[in-house]
Amino acid sequence: MKRPSRAGGEPVKTRRRKTAAPKRRTAPIVVRRRSSSRRAQEAEIAQLTSLRDEALAQLRKTEISLHSAQSLLSKLPDHLAADLFAAGTSVRLAADQVLFQAGDAGDGCYRVEDGLLKITMVSRSGDERILAFLGPSGIVGELSMIDGRPRSASVVAVRKTTLSFLSRAAFQEFAGKHPDIYMNLVTLLVTRLRETDVVLATGSFLPVQGRVARALLELAEVFGKDVGSGRVVIRQKIGQSDLGAMAGIARETVSRILNDLKRRNVISWHSGYYFLENKAKLEQEAEL
Repeated sequence: MKRPSRAGGEPVKTRRRKTAAPKRRTAPIVVRRRSSSRRAQEAEIAQLTSLRDEALAQLRKTEISLHSAQSLLSKLPDHLAADLFAAGTSVRLAADQVLFQAGDAGDGCYRVEDGLLKITMVSRSGDERILAFLGPSGIVGELSMIDGRPRSASVVAVRKTTLSFLSRAAFQEFAGKHPDIYMNLVTLLVTRLRETDVVLATGSFLPVQGRVARALLELAEVFGKDVGSGRVVIRQKIGQSDLGAMAGIARETVSRILNDLKRRNVISWHSGYYFLENKAKLEQEAEL
């Protein structure tokens, strides 16, 4: 192709257009923000944690242990309770061996796999008060595990016992993955606050015969078995001293009350085992 020329044959210089370089596209800057649902969930967890701490503080003021045949963690929904102790550490106790004492650091809780535990408090004068007996599936020590404060009671093995130990760190990690556990704990703590009102009223207003009746009913709830005709046998040998420690009265008084209940065919005993012959009547004795 020939280049254009001026008159006289001199070629005309042409300028090439400079094409603009393509603009480089830069990726848009994305600012990631927490979703509103995530923030709402965190706010709810914070509120539930606050409610839990308030309930625990109130229970501490009453100086009534949370330990019972059905502890806080025992009442969690099945889908939570089943996984909670999945990685627990096995602990074995001999008969009369102390698991922990009141005032010890609360570094975790224990679930009874086999055996029997006795949960007690001892006064400055040395008088023992039995708060509860715990058999298989019972959980002890969860109060200190949750709030990090020292143990509120002492725990002793009544016979050879196997336990699963859940550390406080493991519980916190589990709760982080399952935040709905806090809602369940708050509900259970409120229930326990109501129960402490009954316990305090029992100790203040119930006569000694009613206290023994209540202790027998509590034992029947844990170890009782219906053997027909309305009879319930307590499948655990309990001495009069232990009954007195549960009711907060002297053994001699317990002996007198048991004999009176037996005379009226409310209870009986055989080979160290108590039978509730008339549970309804015993419940009447235990009413405030």
